[in-house]
Amino acid sequence: MTALPALALYAGLNILILIFLGINVSRNRRRAKISLGTGKDRALEQACRAHGNTAENLPIALLGLIILVMLGTETLYIHVLGTMLVIGRLLYAHGVLTSYGPSFGRLAGTGLSWLGFLATAALCLMAAFS
Repeated sequence: MTALPALALYAGLNILILIFLGINVSRNRRRAKISLGTGKDRALEQACRAHGNTAENLPIALLGLIILVMLGTETLYIHVLGTMLVIGRLLYAHGVLTSYGPSFGRLAGTGLSWLGFLATAALCLMAAFS
């Protein structure tokens, strides 16, 4: 597998995560009969934050991977960064959806995602200045 199909794999997996989280928000909205906001419904608030956080972070992460692929970055790096993104997003979503307060999933998912973002940024900057 070359870098471009690897990018497609991780983009597809993360888009599926985003779709699942969006469906979960809709399911919770129907259950709680709340069409806007969260109405102090904890499960709906958790669903909205799990989806919102992914929607906020996923575009820039995928943009970074796209840029790295366009720059000819080795496929291994795309796999490592893509895997970090998928696992980080899954851990974060699980942590937020299953615990209202701090949790291992939130901490590990955030840490893994941010580490991947930092590595992506470093590779982009190294390419820019080389």
